[in-house]
Amino acid sequence: QFTTRVVSCRAAELRPEGGGEPVRGFQVVLEDTILFPEGGGQPDDRGLIGDVPVLRVTRRGPEAVHFVPTALEPGAEVLLSLDWERRFDHMQQHSGQHLISAIAEQMFGFKTTSWELGRQRSVIELDTPLVTAEQVEALEKSVNEKIRDRVPVTVRELPADDPEIETVRSRGLPDDHVGPVRVVDIDGIDSNLCCGTHVSNLSDLQVIKLLGVEKGKKNKTNLVFLVGNRVLKSIEQSHSTEKALTSLLKNGPGEHVEAVKRLQSSVKLLQKNNLNLLRDIAVLIARDFKSKPAPKQLFVLHRKEGDSEFMNIIANEIGTEETLLFLTVGDEKEAGLFLLAGPVEAVENLGPRVAELLGGKGAGKRGRFQGKAAKMSRRGEVQALLQEFISHQNPGA
Repeated sequence: QFTTRVVSCRAAELRPEGGGEPVRGFQVVLEDTILFPEGGGQPDDRGLIGDVPVLRVTRRGPEAVHFVPTALEPGAEVLLSLDWERRFDHMQQHSGQHLISAIAEQMFGFKTTSWELGRQRSVIELDTPLVTAEQVEALEKSVNEKIRDRVPVTVRELPADDPEIETVRSRGLPDDHVGPVRVVDIDGIDSNLCCGTHVSNLSDLQVIKLLGVEKGKKNKTNLVFLVGNRVLKSIEQSHSTEKALTSLLKNGPGEHVEAVKRLQSSVKLLQKNNLNLLRDIAVLIARDFKSKPAPKQLFVLHRKEGDSEFMNIIANEIGTEETLLFLTVGDEKEAGLFLLAGPVEAVENLGPRVAELLGGKGAGKRGRFQGKAAKMSRRGEVQALLQEFISHQNPGA
C-alpha cells in the first residue's frame, strides 16, 4: 500500500482486452504510484485507489495513467493498494525470462529478440531456426541450478550517457524515454536494461519449467516456459486430470495412453459399423416408400441419427423426378441438417425459403438443396409450405 495524491482525472474510454464495447471511466494521474504500467513485455499491475478498482495502467511519457470506473477528486489524498498475487506472478515470470535468455545466450549463442508474458504461459522468441530437445533439457537444468544457488538480483540506475550502458544486454529504449536508465543485474550472470518488476533473489523463482519449443516467425524459435507458482498450478491441474482419468479408465497413470488408444480404436470400429447400419436403413426406408401402390408426391422424414450421406442415399433410391423429398437429421428442437430434393424447378424455388424457415443456410444444384438448420422445431412449417406448393401445382390432388 502507498499513500499519494490525485493530480488529474479526466473522462475516457477503455477497450477491453478480449474485445467488446468500450468501458466508460476516467484516466487518473497520481503524484506517484506503485502500480506498474504495461511495457517491456510485461502486463500492467492491478489494484485499488481507495476502494475504486484500477482496471488498466498505461504509460504516457513519464506518467502512469490509471483507468478507473469512478471519478476521483484532484488534490485528494488516496491510499493505493497493489494486487500482490498478480505482481509477484509477473515478477517471477519476468526475472525467469531474464535468467533463461542469459543462459541460452551463454550456452548456445541464442539471442532473445522478444518475449511475451501470457496469462497461462510465457514465450521467449530466440533468434535461431532450431532448438533441440537436448538443448532444452540442458538449459532447464542450468537455470534451475542458478535458482538453487540463491543468486542475488539487484537494480541500478545509470545516467543516459554512461558508457557502461553499451556493455549491458538490451533490445533498445522506447523512443520517448528520458532520464536515467534502469539496469537489472543477476549477479555474475546478466545485466539487462529493463523497466519491469523483478524478484530480489533467484531463489524467489522457486523453479522453472521449459514446456518446449514452437516454430516462430522468420526463422526464429519460440521457447515456452513457466516459473514459480505457475509450475505448481500446472502440476495441480495435471494431477487432477490424472486422478479423473484413473477413475474413468480404471487403471494407473502409466497405462492411460494405451487405454485411450484402445478406446479410440473401439470408437472408430463402432462408428464404421454405425455408418453401415445407417446406410442399410436408408435403403430400406426408400424401398418401403417405393413399394407402396400409390406413391405420394411428398415424402417427409426426420431422424435424430444420420448425416448428409444418409439423406442423399434415400433421395437416390427413391428418385426425385416426381416426388418432392424433405429430409432432416439432428436434434428435433435444436440444430441439424436438411435436404430438399425433387424436380429441379421446384427445388430452386423452394430451397432458399426452406433454409430461411429453418433459420439456416444452404446451397443446391440439379434438384437438390441442402444445408444446416438452426431451428429444427419449425419442420412442420416447412412441411405445410411444401404441401401448399404441391396443391397449387396439382389442384385436383
